[in-house]
Amino acid sequence: MLATSKITISRKALKSNYRFIREQIGGDAKISWVVKGNAYGHGIEVFIPMAEACGADHFSVFDASEAYRVKKSLINQQAPIMIMGMVEDQHLEWAIENDIEFYVFEPERLAAAVQAAKKVGKKAKVHVEAETGMNRIGYEAHELEGVAEQLKHHPDALQFQGLCTHFAGAESIANYVRVTQQRKTYKRILNWFANQGLQPRIKHIACSAAAMRYPPTRLDMVRIGILQYGFWPSRETLIEHNSKVNRQDNPLERLISWKSQVMDTKTVKTGEYVGYGTSYMATQEMKVATIPIGYGHGFARSLSNAGRVLIHGKRVGVIGTVNMNAITVDISPVEGVKRGDEVVIIGNQGDLELSVSAFGEFSQQVNYELLTRLPMDIPREVVD
Repeated sequence: MLATSKITISRKALKSNYRFIREQIGGDAKISWVVKGNAYGHGIEVFIPMAEACGADHFSVFDASEAYRVKKSLINQQAPIMIMGMVEDQHLEWAIENDIEFYVFEPERLAAAVQAAKKVGKKAKVHVEAETGMNRIGYEAHELEGVAEQLKHHPDALQFQGLCTHFAGAESIANYVRVTQQRKTYKRILNWFANQGLQPRIKHIACSAAAMRYPPTRLDMVRIGILQYGFWPSRETLIEHNSKVNRQDNPLERLISWKSQVMDTKTVKTGEYVGYGTSYMATQEMKVATIPIGYGHGFARSLSNAGRVLIHGKRVGVIGTVNMNAITVDISPVEGVKRGDEVVIIGNQGDLELSVSAFGEFSQQVNYELLTRLPMDIPREVVD
């Protein structure tokens, strides 16, 4: 391979995860497949056709650039795309022309959407995001009157596609009271719009965690992100699910594997330091290998003297400081390691596995962070 490492994405695992998610959600709620953050590091261009083959027919992204990439990757050009975050005013016309749905959460964007829609001669499909307690983005209660007025006065320019909100931590029981209050606030806002004679086509409030932990939040559509890639929003959500259904194993399958190769090996004498600085000193003569991945590839610097990789079916430790483009590992316990040998960073080798969650434990990163930090220029390949 030309690159120093490669990521593979399992088609079989995605199919399995989709079946599991659909079984849990039931047949009533539509699923929007969240592919922000470069499909959580899996690669939008690689992931979209795979998801469509599984039956995906609605996608959510963060910004207009991701929407553009999804649009280009779609096989079925009719699948709706929903932008949950940033759309600059100059991109609104493109979004409307291409039937891209988008959130509105402040007066300026809604006004700009009206102007863009009239210029294009086509309705803007807007999802009104309500502030229910997340305190990030969303219309405050006192702003809703203005939203209703715009929707009523510009039926030729605005389509009330959705009413939505986002929960502030549904993955943790510590946020139960806050999430419960958000649900009540959303219901009150929904009823308020109904009293104004306005009904959204889609009601949606549930992310992966909420969809699993709070079935009443599923409404018309759920926004499923981390689950489809084979990860749980938190260990707590996995434990809760398994306790309900009396099972011990993980019903999800990880899609992603990440592999590299040995670049060089050498012997280090007792008392010598390895790599930059003095963070690691050999207490005895040892064999080390250099692997051509580093923090520039998403292997966090906090994994210095802590990370693990698999070589010859054995787990070996990172020693010294993680460099921009390389790590050094202790291969003293492993026989016959040579240049070009496979190195597994995430995935299976022999009977052992290195999971993304293992990185989280060593580096204080959550699954979401590690995955989305994987650079786009690492090649992605679909495997069965």
